[in-house]
Amino acid sequence: MAKSLGRITTLMAAVCIAVTVGGCALKHPTGNLVLGKQLFATNCASCHTLAHANSTGTVGPNLDDAFRQAKIDGVKSTSIQGLISYWIEFPNTQGVMPARLVKGQDAQDIAAYVAAVAAVPGQDTGALARAVAAKVNPTPAVGKQIFTGVGGCGSCHTLAAAGTTGTIGPNLDALKTACATPASEQARGSTFEKCVTTAITDPYKYIPSGYHAGIMPNTFSKTLSASQIQALVAFLSSATH
Repeated sequence: MAKSLGRITTLMAAVCIAVTVGGCALKHPTGNLVLGKQLFATNCASCHTLAHANSTGTVGPNLDDAFRQAKIDGVKSTSIQGLISYWIEFPNTQGVMPARLVKGQDAQDIAAYVAAVAAVPGQDTGALARAVAAKVNPTPAVGKQIFTGVGGCGSCHTLAAAGTTGTIGPNLDALKTACATPASEQARGSTFEKCVTTAITDPYKYIPSGYHAGIMPNTFSKTLSASQIQALVAFLSSATH
């Protein structure tokens, strides 16, 4: 979904008209890139591919592809940031992304991060590299925070204990039953803990009936620390039946 310079310019002009009658008032407020990456992981990574965020979602557009030509053509990051902010507020009505999934400064932070790293070779370094992965106490309570927060699990999965109702991936309230099937035990391990760990770190080793590769990100072993994954396993062990 690469965008040409002309296409980007046209869209930016449309944004200006929509936002203000008195001229293009997109001020491109300063975004916090670290918070932007964390918010991207929570709200966007399950649906979008973005190499710097180690996300491989295919439900929505590949954001590296979307802005690669714009970067080649010399479109400024601030202009791309403005366009992303507009897309967050007014997404394609034919798609699955809800309008205003994030708002205010959170939206600006995500837009700033995506604009800064989309289609840029290499990997995040420094504070950005440490933005999501962190050493935590691997307790169920911490795991719940990761599930509903930086893990972004609730956007795709239903789990009563987390208060989430996502329908893109399997309903996790029945996860223990799913892990106990012979096919799952053979592929993901004979214990529930092994099953969940494999499902998080190597999701395509076993794909539940009715689903296909490309839905669940296969990069959590890179974006989450070992202790964060352990916390998720602890939470799911205590929350599912």
